[in-house]
Amino acid sequence: MAILEFLLVIGLGGFAGLLIVKNLEESKQKQRLDEAFYQLLETQNSQISLIQLAANARVEAEVAQQYLTRQVKIFSAVLEVDDEGDTFYRFPRLRLPPSSGKEW
Repeated sequence: MAILEFLLVIGLGGFAGLLIVKNLEESKQKQRLDEAFYQLLETQNSQISLIQLAANARVEAEVAQQYLTRQVKIFSAVLEVDDEGDTFYRFPRLRLPPSSGKEW
């Protein structure tokens, strides 16, 4: 019986450890996405494509798409297509105060 209890405790500990690791990775991804998003807003004239965000944040396209979808809803961005057929979202212009230091 003690062996079963020991295995149960080890199993629950391992599961809790995996949840913590997953949560930390998601937090890091969110931070990279936030940094990439605002950097792209500034450097790309408020136009962001999915591939730009995914590449800049170094995340999978599906993760970047979920993030971008949330940002589009929050900021009321508009989907546009350029002359070459590439799609991107146009966000409201980012206007930082001159003394902001451009630090996120």
